[in-house]
Amino acid sequence: MGFKENLLKKIEIDRLYAQVVNSLKGPDSGIHFDKQALRRLLALGPYKPLKMRDLELYLLDKSAGGPQVLVLDNGVGIYNTTPEDVALRKSPTVKEMLSIRNAVKILRDSDVLVSKKDASLETVRRQCIDALDLTWRKEDISAIAIDGVASLESRYSEGVIEALDLFAELLGFREAPRALRIPHVKIVGKVSERTGSAPLFGPAVLYSLIDNRLSLIEEPLSTQSREDFSRIQKIARGETSADREGADVFYFLKQAVLSGKGDVA
Repeated sequence: MGFKENLLKKIEIDRLYAQVVNSLKGPDSGIHFDKQALRRLLALGPYKPLKMRDLELYLLDKSAGGPQVLVLDNGVGIYNTTPEDVALRKSPTVKEMLSIRNAVKILRDSDVLVSKKDASLETVRRQCIDALDLTWRKEDISAIAIDGVASLESRYSEGVIEALDLFAELLGFREAPRALRIPHVKIVGKVSERTGSAPLFGPAVLYSLIDNRLSLIEEPLSTQSREDFSRIQKIARGETSADREGADVFYFLKQAVLSGKGDVA
């Protein structure tokens, strides 16, 4: 796959990772555990699925030394042992439970447990991303900008959003803080944390899904300023001009990547 396809895959990996992590939070995590999202995440990585007894197992990269097995359940355990041993411990038969040696294994897995839940998911995320070639050339970045401009001019909103997502990933942009969000407007930008003060947000890109308007505010905004929020609203409605508009926004983002501005992922 080319750079664009690999970067889109990374974005999908991070999205599914966050979705599964969020499903494991809270007292009802066992009920709301998103098994389907984890299954899709694992399908994006270098893992071999294996069905054993009533367990859904995945064989992980052995580069760390020895076989490692992930169990797809709400514990998301990674075990440094064989699939057969995991099956005995997690889904024993009555006959196996009669053995004292097996009973110890069934009751205590600390001798083979590598990680669980968030730590296991981070391992999966990292291995999935490490399998991707995310090196890029100037031509790759220019192609993203060209695709974005073409989509904007043809009013193809999905193409515009894809190009913005790619640039956001490259520049470390995030979705706007809740205080600055506007319905039907995609807003992404640079978040800068400040000790003792509200975070700053900007440069910020606004894309109105209603009228296909693309705008950019270059100077950082305060997430607690009513004046700054009012300015964003007016720009989103087309009542006032932004620092850059239309295709010029994509040229700005391209140059920001090529010049090394922002936290390139």
